[in-house]
Amino acid sequence: MSLALVILLLVTAQRLGELVLARRNTARLMARGAVEVAPGHYPLVVGLHAAWLAGLWWFGLGRDVDLAWLAVFAVLQLLRVWVLVTLGPRWTTRIVVLPGEPLVRAGPYRFLGHPNYCVVVGEILVLPLAFGLVWYGVVFTILNAAVLAIRITAENRALAR
Repeated sequence: MSLALVILLLVTAQRLGELVLARRNTARLMARGAVEVAPGHYPLVVGLHAAWLAGLWWFGLGRDVDLAWLAVFAVLQLLRVWVLVTLGPRWTTRIVVLPGEPLVRAGPYRFLGHPNYCVVVGEILVLPLAFGLVWYGVVFTILNAAVLAIRITAENRALAR
């Protein structure tokens, strides 16, 4: 089994697991009176990430893996876990606000307003670089920037309420 295949299997399993966790957390938050904000852009987020991963399977499978970029990706995964652990049951892939709850100011949120998005920006660029797909990383970084501009604006408005 090639290293590229192992990486793609692990990243796919991780993303699917995160969707399950996000769905569970969203349901629990909604049961507590949370409100989803700006759901209209969510299909763009899902579509972008699904296309990114599908394209990595198409273009990356069977390619050599640059271990230095893979190490950077591994560090990004540790940062991702830090974000998930910090947010705990409040982490979701949607913009869900629980009225009356204070903003999280612990963990990476002490340093950045949106650390999860910083991790995602890094992942979308770095994993293609690990497969030698510079053009792919650049294209999806630009597409992701457009989607994040919409999402972060909506999230900031929702959190300011």
